[in-house]
Amino acid sequence: MKVINAVLCPGCGSLCDDNEVYVEDNKIVKVKTECAISASKFLNYNKERNTKPLVRVDGQLKPTTLEDAIERVARMLVDAEYPLLYGWSLTSCEAQRKGVELAEEVGGVIDNTTTVCHGPSILGVQDFGDPTCTLGEVKARADLVIYWGCDPSSAHPRHIKRYSSLTKGKFRTPEQRKVVVVDVRKTTTARNANLFIQVKPNQDYELITALKMLLQNEEIEEQEVAGVPVEQIEELAELMRSCEFGMLFFGLGLTMSEGKDRNIDAAINLVRELNRWTKFAIMPMRGHYNVTGANQVLTWQTGYPYAVDFSRSYPRFEPGDTTAVDVLSRGYNDATLVVASDPVANLPKDAVKHLCSKPLAVIDPHMSLTAFMADVVIPSAFVGIEEEGTAYRMDGVALLMKKIVDPPEGILPDVQILDLILKRVRELKGGR
Repeated sequence: MKVINAVLCPGCGSLCDDNEVYVEDNKIVKVKTECAISASKFLNYNKERNTKPLVRVDGQLKPTTLEDAIERVARMLVDAEYPLLYGWSLTSCEAQRKGVELAEEVGGVIDNTTTVCHGPSILGVQDFGDPTCTLGEVKARADLVIYWGCDPSSAHPRHIKRYSSLTKGKFRTPEQRKVVVVDVRKTTTARNANLFIQVKPNQDYELITALKMLLQNEEIEEQEVAGVPVEQIEELAELMRSCEFGMLFFGLGLTMSEGKDRNIDAAINLVRELNRWTKFAIMPMRGHYNVTGANQVLTWQTGYPYAVDFSRSYPRFEPGDTTAVDVLSRGYNDATLVVASDPVANLPKDAVKHLCSKPLAVIDPHMSLTAFMADVVIPSAFVGIEEEGTAYRMDGVALLMKKIVDPPEGILPDVQILDLILKRVRELKGGR
């Protein structure tokens, strides 16, 4: 039996790097981790898996060769006038970079899952900057941690123990930290917090504005704001102003409530105001393990973090027009390549209806709902388990994911599959 230490978990944006994996006969037989999501990922990754390329013939998906599948995907992209390349958050930065190259070659639009989660966060950062830090600094220095519109106990199970109330940092002990949760309901994280603020749905902006008013010594004449008594808002404002190092983590409860990117604008400006009093930082709680990497790669390749349009032979960024949901819902595109994502399971009905009505190819280790609807399915290796690759943690720190076991025979990683498609696309275009 082989024991591999310091293994990164391809489960969520925390990218925990202290897992211990036991391998025997090229199979993962045991995992030492404190996270149920991580244990399930490592031990069950090979279940319900597709190991053969598939193509749709007479309405049925049937096995084919890898060469045939590559040929079909390449021709689909070359023949399309405006293809969409979507997903990318559950694969390596190397594959994401190859995806950008492919999107430019075929003159399509490339978008990642940020568009339906933390897209407003990106827009807010573009408006006002990003007063942030690393998770290591939070662990070492933060004496106040605020979780706004997120429930790390459920979505990022080890986040609290590694970086906030239950961890011992260089300068802080758990007893020296306070945790505040702001949410529309009492979540698991809220039940264990020092202070829970229950805000009315879609009124986060009003609560943030009230906090800014109190920090500027302005008087609030109402008895409550956003369903929160003024006395409780004053208590939170004083906690924030008097801490030595504060951290505001926020999730989809803030980005996808009414206001969206304006909520993030307000939150960033609240943190900027707090830095007149103390040291404060802000960070989105990213879900997919490499969605941050998708934003990073697209930015340093094109100048834009998501929804990048190459139809005019140069990159354009128009959220609300070149984002995947808008492209699909309005019927703009005439072919789609999905990589490491399952849009059929989570995009709006109109978008999914159009997605399935046009040529559709999927590159994914699993037979997802999208794969079952596809015309071509190419199975790939799991990054972080069967293939090494670079990923970005939610705080923007790049980490190298290890290869633990070999993939099934004939299964290639995303980056190699995309490279084969790109080479064939260029051949079909006559080397242009």
